Amino acid sequence: MEPPIQSFIDYLRFEKRYSAHTVRSYGDDLTQFFDFIAVQFGETAIGEIGPSMIRTWLASLKDQKLGSRSINRKISTLKSFYKQQLRNGLLERSPMTAITSPRVSKRLPVYVGKKDTDTLFADVEFPEGWAGRTDHLLLQLFYHTGIRLSELVNLRELQVDAGNRTIKVLGKGNKERIIPINAGLAEEIGDYCGQKRRELESPDRDYLLVGEKGKKLYAKYVYRTVKKYLGEVTTIDKKSPHVLRHSFATQLMNEGADLNSVKELLGHTSLAATQVYTHNSIEKLKDVYKKAHPKA
Repeated sequence: MEPPIQSFIDYLRFEKRYSAHTVRSYGDDLTQFFDFIAVQFGETAIGEIGPSMIRTWLASLKDQKLGSRSINRKISTLKSFYKQQLRNGLLERSPMTAITSPRVSKRLPVYVGKKDTDTLFADVEFPEGWAGRTDHLLLQLFYHTGIRLSELVNLRELQVDAGNRTIKVLGKGNKERIIPINAGLAEEIGDYCGQKRRELESPDRDYLLVGEKGKKLYAKYVYRTVKKYLGEVTTIDKKSPHVLRHSFATQLMNEGADLNSVKELLGHTSLAATQVYTHNSIEKLKDVYKKAHPKA
């Protein structure tokens, strides 16, 4: 990486404490941007890069059929980068002040309905043995707690308090939050940890979920597992761990949960990110109204 990019990456990693995935995304965006500038305009100092050059890059992304959300993420990366350069006194002004983000149409979160999640845990057969036991528990954790994929694979045994029926989750920016769990899930976690020690040879006793060789699960395995089992109960296009997170939040809102409480359970920093779930609740109310009201 170019030195200014590396210093920014170090800032994200060590000061902001962003996840490895987020840091990698920022680095990829910046590398792509500076590579484009070098090819299109030759070697150019950071202070010489103006708004017109940035707009040329953004136009090229649009020509590549990149969506508005993805383009906005790259704009956000550049804004953060230039903000840090200003803070360090390496620039006098940021060219990003003249850049406008494209408008993005609001998209309701995709979620799995209660009927389908009931089918998933009541009727779908999980394989005998360790893999099936692990798959069942990870799906339960996603659905009952709304945690993120990175939070699940890094969940440690010590973060589970079976007595108080809570788990302590380390979220974005190393922010901790406490999530309650029901008695059934607490019992399943306890049984899983006991069986891990009895059935596996030298298992990892630090991380909660492990594979058949006793090693911590990796994200791709978890993603494929969720996609596989959701494919058995729903026809929605997107089948991912985040869909189960949306399902957790949407069903809480549908049952009348307080918006601030849902915000805390999800680990959102602001209500704006959580409010999108109120739209799903309103859609459900509209559907009930149409079906039940004689003048609908």
